[in-house]
Amino acid sequence: MAESRIDQILEGECVEVMKSLPDASVDLVFADPPYNLQLGGDLHRPDNSKVSAVDNDWDQIGGFDEYDLFTWGWMEEARRVLKPNGAIWVIGSYHNIFRVGGILQDAGFWVLNDIIWRKTNPMPNFKGTRFTNAHETLIWAAKSKEARPTFNYAAMKALNDGVQMRSDWTLPICSGGERLKGADGKKAHPTQKPEALLHRVLLSTTNPGDVVLDPFFGTGTTGAAAKRLGRHFIGIERDPDYLDVARARLAAITPASTEALNVTQSKRAQPRIPFGALVERGLVKPGDTLYCPKGRHSARVRADGTLIAGDRAGSIHQVGAQLQSAPSCNGWTYWHVRTKQGLAPIDILRAEVRATLDG
Repeated sequence: MAESRIDQILEGECVEVMKSLPDASVDLVFADPPYNLQLGGDLHRPDNSKVSAVDNDWDQIGGFDEYDLFTWGWMEEARRVLKPNGAIWVIGSYHNIFRVGGILQDAGFWVLNDIIWRKTNPMPNFKGTRFTNAHETLIWAAKSKEARPTFNYAAMKALNDGVQMRSDWTLPICSGGERLKGADGKKAHPTQKPEALLHRVLLSTTNPGDVVLDPFFGTGTTGAAAKRLGRHFIGIERDPDYLDVARARLAAITPASTEALNVTQSKRAQPRIPFGALVERGLVKPGDTLYCPKGRHSARVRADGTLIAGDRAGSIHQVGAQLQSAPSCNGWTYWHVRTKQGLAPIDILRAEVRATLDG
């Protein structure tokens, strides 16, 4: 991909600009397409003040057939520019997300999750004719069933205080100091998304240095989150006013340091270290004794990295399971070495080996 495309906002209609991008050139697409609200007239609060709703021309696509054709156009281009293991996020409301989701699957994407963004401060339903619309839906999908997109599971668990991140996210809408304003003091964009939402999306499904494409860039929330997190972005936007706001916004952002961008890795993503590697490096020696946490069972280390305990022999996992009469055992946490401070799990020694590989 030409360097001029990276970390730039490209002006024009999304489909036409996307056609200029090379095949398999981006890692992730985040799309916040027009919701096609088709509001029938102005909305007013109980005090008769007018609600600043979405009535812009770009949100007026037409009927369902026209909207479907529009969706097919940008979605096929999005799939083309994604790398083989790339993925897409699409956000929408009840007005459009079900049609978009259907087309997403018809286009060949493989749905991984639907995420409910529950707004802590949603706009009330002023007419009192239906439930307050307090959420939006995000769909996360891989380019294909065979794709293996990035998912930073451990980082999401760490972000959520050590608990698995669920598919319902409670976040406030964009307001206060984060809400960008134009020269007239009014909202610069009616549907500006909170940066916290994009932070979570990008942290979970991209890595530093990845390229993120946003074909409906608006005032640049995706680019702002990407820049802060050390990701690259390509934005596409047709409105010159939004372009000006986005460029000024991005120019004021300083990316985090490389060290700060490191995230918790899942054990699956870490290099595999066999127990024999500890023996080879002298961290555990042939003939050393390993103990279970309570010291009731012990086993001796052999030169090939297996253990022997009486008439039982095998890997750290096999011998641990046999001694407990259990179907399985995690030998890394079951077996301990004796230190001056007491018993310590051999997993600590494995971490020492990993640290040398990472360095």
